[in-house]
Amino acid sequence: MHKRTLAGLGGLALLAATGAAAVVTLHEEEGGNMKIESPAFKNNGAIPPLYTCDGKDISPALNWSEVPAGAKSLVLIVDDPDAPDPAAPKMTWVHWVLYNIPPTATGLKEAINPSELPPGTKEGINDWKRTGYGGPCPPIGRHRYFHKLYALDTVLPDLGRPAKIAVEQAMEGHVLAQAVLLGTYQH
Repeated sequence: MHKRTLAGLGGLALLAATGAAAVVTLHEEEGGNMKIESPAFKNNGAIPPLYTCDGKDISPALNWSEVPAGAKSLVLIVDDPDAPDPAAPKMTWVHWVLYNIPPTATGLKEAINPSELPPGTKEGINDWKRTGYGGPCPPIGRHRYFHKLYALDTVLPDLGRPAKIAVEQAMEGHVLAQAVLLGTYQH
């Protein structure tokens, strides 16, 4: 099976911008039309304060479509590569990690709690060292928040409460498609 890296699809810049440690590969023969969006904000648009530490800090609704037919699971990672200061970023702050989302799921409702996640979905930990969504709360400047959805050709093993890096390592070589929704926020 021929594989190509995300670099061939313009994804290396995304990985570099988001601080991803693992180089994820895509199966070339699979479709790349998967989409992720939110009714709360447009791609490249401002995230409303409701979904941040300045509001109720609830997760926005997310919807996705065109998941490849061969997908066995989905992964959602939300992170901010601009921490702590976009003018001098030092780390990527992880806001949400979900894995083994069933490929039949078409999104997540607003303010979703763990009991409402699609059956089989597992949670990783964010950089607050807890599971669940943690909204934007940038200390300075306008930050970018990447909502990255991956379609995998496998169901990942139970990783416990993994950090983003463990999920990325587990999914390496299994990514069929990727979609990204970018939102921004500034206090």
